[in-house]
Amino acid sequence: IRVLVHKTTKHASKQARKQASTMAKETASLQAALDSILARLSCLESTVGVQSPSPATAPSAAAVVEDEIPPSLVAYDEHISRTATPFINACNAIPGLQETGTHISTIWTSIRSIIEIGTKCKRPSKIQESIMPFLKPVQDAIGKIRSLRLDRKFDWHIKAIMEMLACVSWVIMSAPPAPSTFIKDTVGASDFWANKIRKEFKGKDDAQIAFCDTMKATILDLSAYVKEYHLSGLMWNPRGVAMEDYEASSAVAVAVAAPTPRAPAPAPARPSMPSSGDIMKELAAKRTGDGTSAATGLKKVSRDQQTWRKEFKAEKTAPVAAAKPSAIKAAEKVAKKLGDPVCKFQSIGSKWIVENQTKESNQNGICVVEVKDPKEQVYIYKCENATIQIKGKLKGVVLDSCTKCNLLFENAISSCEVVNSKRVKIQSTGICPSFSIDKTDGCLVYLSQEAVSITNFVTSKSTEMNVSWFDAKADEQKEAPIPEQFVHRIVNGSISSDVSDLYH
Repeated sequence: IRVLVHKTTKHASKQARKQASTMAKETASLQAALDSILARLSCLESTVGVQSPSPATAPSAAAVVEDEIPPSLVAYDEHISRTATPFINACNAIPGLQETGTHISTIWTSIRSIIEIGTKCKRPSKIQESIMPFLKPVQDAIGKIRSLRLDRKFDWHIKAIMEMLACVSWVIMSAPPAPSTFIKDTVGASDFWANKIRKEFKGKDDAQIAFCDTMKATILDLSAYVKEYHLSGLMWNPRGVAMEDYEASSAVAVAVAAPTPRAPAPAPARPSMPSSGDIMKELAAKRTGDGTSAATGLKKVSRDQQTWRKEFKAEKTAPVAAAKPSAIKAAEKVAKKLGDPVCKFQSIGSKWIVENQTKESNQNGICVVEVKDPKEQVYIYKCENATIQIKGKLKGVVLDSCTKCNLLFENAISSCEVVNSKRVKIQSTGICPSFSIDKTDGCLVYLSQEAVSITNFVTSKSTEMNVSWFDAKADEQKEAPIPEQFVHRIVNGSISSDVSDLYH
């Protein structure tokens, strides 16, 4: 048996050596071809001047992607350098506001950290709860600004800044409304106080004017940035990691409060996360030759199937509860139509009667009254959403119980009266000595340049009254409110009334 096993092993060894020799001869030609190709590539690289990187020194694709800064962060850094930094410098240039500039810098830096988190993490199910820990530096900085003990001459500055800082809450918002629109709306609130500063220091202190201008520019530039990169809310990375697994970088660790200590564990290698631009390129690359992609074949949603549009038509309507008798009567009262439109001249009293006019009751939507005698007057009653134009010089005009109406006339000898009306606009292209406004909510009066110095207003029980005129010196159209609030004092046995400080 031992002899038989020895012979068998010896024979198998000879066969193995024979097969190896045959395989080496067969692969020799392939090895020669590969060597020839490598030699040609080396010659071509040396001719062009390209050095082939060694495996040890060549950076990996993952490292290149990891070092690439997402476009949203690049744009935010440009926003900071373009508008936020000048605003911070403007705060530092005013003695007494240096500490405020430091806190504003902290707020904008912390918002950048949250944007960076969005580029690396998936959208969490509860956005506000997930982001609130990272918003703590922002909240602390705003609290410090609010608690600053500054001189009273900086009250307007602090109020303007606090109105402006409301815009940083865009990071926890989602459309509708669009975050960019919310940010832009803060301009009006901050400008209310900034305009007081401009009026106080115009031509006296350029640093104060720069503070107002750079603050407004910062809000508008932030709104433009959010509209371009975060249109419907903070942009998240659909291929990123979960918020629970996110490990803050060193920059974020400085800005964010330290979390609860955890047991040390070796950090696993995390694959690099592409930016939103890389994702779009990858989707475009996955299209086939005939133009189809992952979205091919999906059903198109028409406008009448989109629930937020007015064209949406629900398949089933919920049962409507029976309305109460009082509600029915109120609805009938609202739905009651106006009477027949009237526009006629009465010889008795030399009066034009204009009643029940609407936008649809006249050609081109304008009711024209042609006055031939300056002794004539016009009485306009119960018109809605109509435009009345009076041609010629007249004695006077009365606008009674009208809603959303526009009145245009040339010259009035006595006055123009507005009674029991809502949201009306009146324009005098000539001269009207007096305007009387009584029990009216919303009245805007446009004056001609020649009537500005001679026109007076008598008002009672009215709100939202404004006057607009052209200022030749400033070469611009100005608008100012008619005061509704007054301060009354007893001086020397009589009552003295002054306009409230809100209108100064």
